[in-house]
Amino acid sequence: MKQVLLPFALGLALGLQALVAQPAPSQPKPKILLKVQADYLALHASGSSAAKATTWEYRLSLDRGETRTGPWTAFAAPAEDGSFKFEVPLPDWRWAKIEVRALQGNEVLASTEKTRPQHAFTMLTADRIAMLPEADRTAWTRYLEISTAHADRERDQLASECRKLNLGASKPAPSDRAEFEMESKVAASWYETDEARKLADTVLSFQTPTGAWSKSVDYKAGPRTPGTHWTTQDADGWHYCGTLDNRSTTEQIEFLARGFLATKRTDCRDAASRGLQWLLDAQFPNGGWPQVYPLEPGYHEAITLNDDAIVHAMEVVRSASIGETPFAFLEETMRKKAALAYEQAVACMLACQVEIAGQKSVWCAQHDPLSLAPVAARLKEPPSLSGAESAELLKFLMRKGPTDTQVLAAIESGVAWLEQHKITDMRKTKTESGKTDYVKDASATEVLWARFYDLENGLPIFSGAQDGKIYSTYHEMVEHNKVSYDYYTTKPRDVVTKELVKWKKRLKKESDRAK
Repeated sequence: MKQVLLPFALGLALGLQALVAQPAPSQPKPKILLKVQADYLALHASGSSAAKATTWEYRLSLDRGETRTGPWTAFAAPAEDGSFKFEVPLPDWRWAKIEVRALQGNEVLASTEKTRPQHAFTMLTADRIAMLPEADRTAWTRYLEISTAHADRERDQLASECRKLNLGASKPAPSDRAEFEMESKVAASWYETDEARKLADTVLSFQTPTGAWSKSVDYKAGPRTPGTHWTTQDADGWHYCGTLDNRSTTEQIEFLARGFLATKRTDCRDAASRGLQWLLDAQFPNGGWPQVYPLEPGYHEAITLNDDAIVHAMEVVRSASIGETPFAFLEETMRKKAALAYEQAVACMLACQVEIAGQKSVWCAQHDPLSLAPVAARLKEPPSLSGAESAELLKFLMRKGPTDTQVLAAIESGVAWLEQHKITDMRKTKTESGKTDYVKDASATEVLWARFYDLENGLPIFSGAQDGKIYSTYHEMVEHNKVSYDYYTTKPRDVVTKELVKWKKRLKKESDRAK
């Protein structure tokens, strides 16, 4: 029996000894969860941690072209549930990074940090730009750097105003959904009236630090006051802060230029010139324009034909390049810059014209800024061929575009495509509830075009504003979505009729003149 038990007892003793000799499993280091929100006056930090520390500290790094890191500063220990909250006053510098740590004596038990978020672009990403040829990569990198610098300066100016007034955030600009649009045929004498003077004062006050204007601002409410934003977007104050959307910026430039011609107000002349410089700064290296500048992430990065943004920009730089009214006051240097911008814009539009099965067609409402491929915007705006935007671009090229062979070919292809895709058996009507409807009617006399056509088969498509699904008919889309958009258009009608006739007469005149 002893011979049997001895090996067992010895093995048990060795096993216990080995168990005792093993180190206790290490406890995971406590973490600090940190959330940071910035306003114009302070950095608001909050979070939680299970760390049992004697000291809690933060350290702030500030940036204004160079980074400066401040000292470690103590803040109140977390509550019993581990939560903490504190504010860091911000001087007239941008914050770059905040660090938080928990100490037991001199030992750091836990630490974390947050850096100031950078613009997270979706199309103009660092990875995509890195894939470009060297010359293009250099140009795009520089473009983004300048855009970021403009964005920082805008934020700095509004922050400074808010600090002086002790405001935690700016007030949004007063809102008016109507577009700012001035009739070009208004008499010069009108600009000398009190009404025109007050309007000019207000328009001047809402010019962004970079030189543009936002949209949907109610100028009837009077001039902008310090601490008021340049945009009406109170949820995201930098939304559309400098845009071509809804005729913005181009219309204000022309209004102020006409005001200067009539009144010789130098502040109007200078602001119009700054607006023109904004157009030059905002233009992409390849000649296109984004919807918003300084750049705003998302579909705003795209080359934007939507709502004729690029057409309006091209109209202004073309007029400026030849000193056409109201831009006769421009110096030769600015005219030359505008001429180059116009030339590059035309080349970009020719490059964007979508080719299907070897044939040029029309354009999308948005094109990728790098590849020039059609891209989506909102859910109801899929990558597609656009009836409305393409018609306006063709009209501009037919009236004022160059008459070289490339432009002529683009016009001929675009007009032919529109002619082939017109809809002659659809009638616009109203439902019993008063909503717009379209019904099949072989006897219909109205000619329509779809707002969007499929990129492959050229058939009309209808994308839902709520579900983003592509439907083959308007009625299918309406069954599942609310409609607050024009899914059909008559804009191409004049292009394939009246404008085509005028264009041919223009070509003949230029040909006769050249003989």
